[in-house]
Amino acid sequence: MKVRVDPERCQGHTLCFMRAPEVFELSEIDGHSTPVTDEVPEDQQDAVVEAVRSCPERAIGVF
Repeated sequence: MKVRVDPERCQGHTLCFMRAPEVFELSEIDGHSTPVTDEVPEDQQDAVVEAVRSCPERAIGVF
């Protein structure tokens, strides 16, 4: 599974980081999220799916 965050849609709610802190990192400036890596480790996939569901801006995509 791969993950990506649309920087134009992300508003820095930080919910993805709360769900999957090992996969997402937050900007110290505005709280916007970026994946630590494109490829999600198998043991983090459920947490990333929860992060996708929790994002109010629908800024996270998995494929």
